[in-house]
Amino acid sequence: MNIMDFNVKKFAAEAGTFLSRAVQFTEEKLGQAEKTELDAHLENLLSKAECTKLWTEKIMKQTEVLLQPNPNARIEEFVYEKLDRKAPSRMNNPELLGQYMIDAGNEFGPGTAYGNALIKCGETQKRIGTADRELIQTSAINFLTPLRNFIDGDYKTITKERKLLQNKRLDLDAAKTRLKKAKAAEARAASEQEVRITQSEFDRQAEITRLLLEGINSTHAHHLRCLTDFVEAQMTYYAQCYQYMLDLQKQLGSFPSAFRSSNNQSSSTPVPSVSASSVLASASASLPSVSNSVVTSGFSELKASSGSRKARVLYDYDAANSSELSLLADEVITVYSVPGMDSDWLMGERGNQKGKVPITYLELLN
Repeated sequence: MNIMDFNVKKFAAEAGTFLSRAVQFTEEKLGQAEKTELDAHLENLLSKAECTKLWTEKIMKQTEVLLQPNPNARIEEFVYEKLDRKAPSRMNNPELLGQYMIDAGNEFGPGTAYGNALIKCGETQKRIGTADRELIQTSAINFLTPLRNFIDGDYKTITKERKLLQNKRLDLDAAKTRLKKAKAAEARAASEQEVRITQSEFDRQAEITRLLLEGINSTHAHHLRCLTDFVEAQMTYYAQCYQYMLDLQKQLGSFPSAFRSSNNQSSSTPVPSVSASSVLASASASLPSVSNSVVTSGFSELKASSGSRKARVLYDYDAANSSELSLLADEVITVYSVPGMDSDWLMGERGNQKGKVPITYLELLN
């Protein structure tokens, strides 16, 4: 027998087997042939494997979205990964925002309050970007890669063996069908031999598949450890971000009082939050009676003396604590200095009410 004859016979045998399986499968679907059912334990294992694969894919894909929200960047990284090449380094979103802030701060002037604040915020954003990059790297190694290895490795092997089991079952049921149809004693004996062989092959493949499927429990245990690593990586990331923002808040809080908000709880002078129109209106209303230089000198004189003066309130002010006095725009109160008090504050009185008031909210009256 030459090689060509052998290949032809092998091809014919494989074609015959394929046709036999196709016929058996079709007749089962039409209800014209019996089907050997898998035992309940094996069916449960198959169901568990499918469920594990489904949710592993969902968790893996959504984790990728969480770590890299930009879909174009994810596609680019995927392409480079398939090409076995490293994706080009690029700034992530916090780093890019940080760089914009730093550039803007330098443009506005590092010596100005806003420029200085922008630079400090930008530096913090870039540190957050570095922490974000470390989270992505750690999560990819300790969490995403093991999940992807299961999908691309173990589950593909399970799928392959499960397909072989399906073929062996079709071969067994086709042999059983031929045994039922056999009439002659010789044909019946051959069919019985075929059933014994196909039954043995089916049982062997079922055992191989069962052993593979029982490994799903080990997969769950491994993925649990990976999940713990992922949680720890996130915990480290959020703790870093919290500390960075806490430090930034302290840095911004140390700015001169003239640049802080009226909600600051320290002894510094709050600055009223007003619109440009209200500032212009207030300025125009006060021009006939007092100039900025007069107001400044008036406050200086008051701080140098121990006497009291009347002052008109320019803007509403809500007291930050019990030591301060709330103010209403346009009301007139009595103010005086107290030795040791911060230079940006005076003591104010309204009837029986007394408390600290910010100088920037007042206009001294003659």
